Amino acid sequence: MSTQQQLLYHIVFSVKDRRPLLQDDALRAQVWSYMAGIAKNLEGFAIKIVGFYDHAHVLVRIPAKVAVADFVGALKSNSSRQVNDARAGKLKFHWQDGYGAFTVSPSQADRVVRYIENQLTHHAKQTFQDEYLALLAKHEIEFDPARVWE
Repeated sequence: MSTQQQLLYHIVFSVKDRRPLLQDDALRAQVWSYMAGIAKNLEGFAIKIVGFYDHAHVLVRIPAKVAVADFVGALKSNSSRQVNDARAGKLKFHWQDGYGAFTVSPSQADRVVRYIENQLTHHAKQTFQDEYLALLAKHEIEFDPARVWE
């Protein structure tokens, strides 16, 4: 019998120190597009990638043979390189070290897509920090409040 899996994740990570370095619409679009290409190169599929000035939301299908940590590491390191190339001579761009990875049932994927698509409107009312803490609570993920923003 062959193996079939569908592993969907809503992955969230921020710019180092939550600096709003992705304010340029064209740059943000480039970064999201580049991340989709990275996902494809890893044999995954980016269903939706959107974010705000200081963070990214990625709904992605990850192949079983690739660890989530390796997948996210590749997304972050390669997209950082692309941002730094595009912003040559400006403040060095880095993503934060950590990330949140939340499993998504295929039946809920459309709902998560709508949530991700509404980031610009959403953040007119709520900070990234509040949003991230709410996601951790919703998914019942325990964390150390003293270390969550490292």
